[in-house]
Amino acid sequence: MSDYQASMPASAGFKRYVPDLPLVIWMVLLTLLLGLMGGLPAEDLIAGFNQGFGRALGEFALILLSSFTLAAALSRQNLGSDAAGRTAVMASPIAGAGMICPDTAYAALSPAAGRYKLDLAFGAYAGFKLLYPAGPLIVAAGLGIGTIQVEPVLLLAIGVGLTLPVWLVGALWGRWMAGDGAVSQTEQSISSGNLFLSFAPFALMACLLLLGGIVGKTGIGVLDFLLMPKGALLAAALLSLLQVAPDQRRDCLDSAVRRTGSLLLVIGAASAFGSVLTGMVALDQIVPAGSGLLTLLALFALTILFKLAQGSSMATFAAIAPVAAPIVAVSGVNPIAAIFSICLGSFVAILPNDSYYWLVRRDALAEQEEGRAIWILSGGAILQAAIGMVLLLAGVMIWT
Repeated sequence: MSDYQASMPASAGFKRYVPDLPLVIWMVLLTLLLGLMGGLPAEDLIAGFNQGFGRALGEFALILLSSFTLAAALSRQNLGSDAAGRTAVMASPIAGAGMICPDTAYAALSPAAGRYKLDLAFGAYAGFKLLYPAGPLIVAAGLGIGTIQVEPVLLLAIGVGLTLPVWLVGALWGRWMAGDGAVSQTEQSISSGNLFLSFAPFALMACLLLLGGIVGKTGIGVLDFLLMPKGALLAAALLSLLQVAPDQRRDCLDSAVRRTGSLLLVIGAASAFGSVLTGMVALDQIVPAGSGLLTLLALFALTILFKLAQGSSMATFAAIAPVAAPIVAVSGVNPIAAIFSICLGSFVAILPNDSYYWLVRRDALAEQEEGRAIWILSGGAILQAAIGMVLLLAGVMIWT
């Protein structure tokens, strides 16, 4: 899910029997097929499709337009520093979350990473999945979980607590498996950038969210909006856009519009599928009620299936959340735990159908054989997901 388009080999045997269709086409066809096979009247099927398609688009439009504007603006800045590798690695989870894309974060920081490129790759991946305002905010919006049910500061704190061990285990796996063959030791010469100014939008967003958590509602419309997650994200995007040369700002906005438009179509189709499915299946009779460790594991496994099927992390978030929303609603599961179960399931796995695989493989693992590269990246991502899920389940059992 980036502007990078990788040429990825597909299984000839699989394509021989299954049409190669875009994800949104599959979602629309499956929705219509499900309704028709379930005996829904044509009017009810269309009504359910229409209602589901528009359910979460407004939420996602505000999030994605700001997020992709921020990502486009940051991608046009040099985020290198004199500290080179270590600075890039330490910034990687924040970059992954702030740019709402591990691909963009890795591409922006990798010229400065040197021999730490795998550490950077697993850090950006973990930050995008687990740190607010990336994975947790996107999933929460798709599930229909608002700030009344979940405090943004709490999402941020839990995300940080999960990111650190998950990132560490991925980095250790990469170093152990890749050894000295991970990257060339030749350091690239880059011009110094002001890392502090480049990441000032993230600091602004964090300050606004913290202030919002402390102050609460003020009754002043503009101020209340800025203290909300969507307002803080928009303020960060505007600050980042101001740091870009004036002649490049329109390109940043055009990029944000293109990326948002394509994802909104996927989100709408997935929401329609969830709406039709909910109307046909009594989920409250098949989903276990209560704090629901089994429900969390089911959400985790369901997300893994979505991720393996179509590769893209952002498209996985967009597609899984509307389908999982009715399950979360009727099960009574802790909403924060549900959000992070989905985020952790999306770790599995960094395979050749994911553009992130090709970006990291060609840059950090160019000297490795294909099978070895798949094992390093996918194995690390699976290990990250497993460790994170164990920690999440342990936390749920302790606090419930």
